[in-house]
Amino acid sequence: MNPGDPGSTDEEAIAQDFANIDADEAAEALIDEASEEGSAAAQAAEAEQSASDEAREAEEVAMENGATADPQEALSKELAERTEDLQRVTAEYTNYRRRVERDRVSVIAGAKADIASQLLPILDDLDLAESHGDLNGPLKAMADKLQGVINSLKVEAFGAEGDEFDPELHEAVQDTSTGDEKVVGTVLRKGYRMPERVLRHAMIILADPQ
Repeated sequence: MNPGDPGSTDEEAIAQDFANIDADEAAEALIDEASEEGSAAAQAAEAEQSASDEAREAEEVAMENGATADPQEALSKELAERTEDLQRVTAEYTNYRRRVERDRVSVIAGAKADIASQLLPILDDLDLAESHGDLNGPLKAMADKLQGVINSLKVEAFGAEGDEFDPELHEAVQDTSTGDEKVVGTVLRKGYRMPERVLRHAMIILADPQ
């Protein structure tokens, strides 16, 4: 339509043009609004999916670590585990102390036995001197001191005539008995023992009971 034409100022045509313009603008606005709503919905859906994935990962980690849904139950379980660990360590330490103490006592007893065993030949010589009547003067004083050391080590002599024969204590080098019952006859060498062990067996000759 030519703007110079009279018909171009027709009010109905102008109104129709404005109506068409308003309809187009409204349609564009609706399209824009729908697009924005769709974008917001997509973002919300994405956020919800992300939250769901994070929750599932947290649950898997919790299950792998043995965690429970109840914090109180988890705390009780952890406390029980720590208590069990402490009890185990305490028991191991107690056993260690007992073992160390047992080894210490054994080492001390072994050292005393070694010292006493080295003194036995001297005791034999002193016994021989006494049997010959030569144990007097300074030698007698030395013998008394040595006997004091032997007593402090809790060493005692055994093997006297008439004692019942015990193969755990006596070493029989000759049997002069005639019956089944045998006793210690002649003592060739005294035996010595400590509370925990025999230092030396008594060397004897077997005989019949008197």
